[in-house]
Amino acid sequence: MEMKSLTAETRKRISLRGTGMYAAIAEQLREMILEGELPPGAHIDEKALCEQFDISRTPLREALKTLVTEGHVTHRQHMGFQVAPISKDEIGAIFEVLHGLEETAGRLAAQRIDDKQMRVLLERHRTMEAYHREGKRTAYYRANQKVHQQIVDVAGNAVLSDLYASLMSKIHRARGAANADVLRWSESLGEHGAILDALSRRDGACLARLLREHSEHTAAEVMKVLQATSGN
Repeated sequence: MEMKSLTAETRKRISLRGTGMYAAIAEQLREMILEGELPPGAHIDEKALCEQFDISRTPLREALKTLVTEGHVTHRQHMGFQVAPISKDEIGAIFEVLHGLEETAGRLAAQRIDDKQMRVLLERHRTMEAYHREGKRTAYYRANQKVHQQIVDVAGNAVLSDLYASLMSKIHRARGAANADVLRWSESLGEHGAILDALSRRDGACLARLLREHSEHTAAEVMKVLQATSGN
């Protein structure tokens, strides 16, 4: 399994001693899984990772145990650690819930967002546009997720925010595995523009509808790609 070389900043974090060491390793592995660098179902080569990170097996094991509790990694005796597989049925079910959460967040956000929060969202949208022009898909997707989470957060409901973030972490992994360069992009950016326009007008009904439709379009594309890559 070929892995990307670590940046100097990452090496510095991973070289930390004490309790921070395994957390830094877990953070790097989590990112590799979420971005699809470690694909679903892949066996985790502990020896290769120890060499890559220049660490012993003990902190690596602690990091992997953390990822097991998060559901990103599985462990079976005599078989070692494995990247958790993605269930198309589970992802489909999660999207069904997310559609409703997006719609609810839209109605509440239109009522509760303030001018400062709106300015931050508009600035992030401009950043997304720049990433789109420059062809930076990974950076674009991360900015995209920040915009969606902020819209949910300004709805002012902590339960809604926590549930949305938890479910989106699973969708993030599915999208990384599905290979973001085949997902719709320009269409999605246009939808984001319409969403922010509705939010700036504080039009809750329109915003709720647009967010739900945007979520449904994204779900259809992700499920199509997962179906194609699974071969089923």
